[in-house]
Amino acid sequence: MQQPAWRHEYRRPWKLCTLAVGIALLIVGSYLTPAPDWDIPVSFLMAICAYLFAPWSLWVMLTRQWRQFPLMLLATWFTVDGGYAAYWYWRDPQALALMRDANFPASLSLYGICGLLWLYPGSLRQLWQALRRKKSL
Repeated sequence: MQQPAWRHEYRRPWKLCTLAVGIALLIVGSYLTPAPDWDIPVSFLMAICAYLFAPWSLWVMLTRQWRQFPLMLLATWFTVDGGYAAYWYWRDPQALALMRDANFPASLSLYGICGLLWLYPGSLRQLWQALRRKKSL
């Protein structure tokens, strides 16, 4: 598996649209869910970090890029827990103490799903064609 040109991948319209839909869902969820640690700024922080790091992290694991593994772990930790903890430590330490343990598994699962969604290095049309070729085999 060849390393994608990440700068180009981040600008793909279908990936940006899915990011926008994800952020919109997080914002709606922040209003509809009575969780003390779910607000709009943390939704943007975590979604944008996932957009930047999740596909790369998955690529590092799948291609066994062992030299990049420590940096991948750091990026994953920051996205899933570190940025969240820093934000809530500054904003409301009580909410952090109350919700941090519950946030980690949900955020890690979503990080993995985002990595799978955004890993494909190509346009939506290319993805669709690749899926159709696989289906016909």
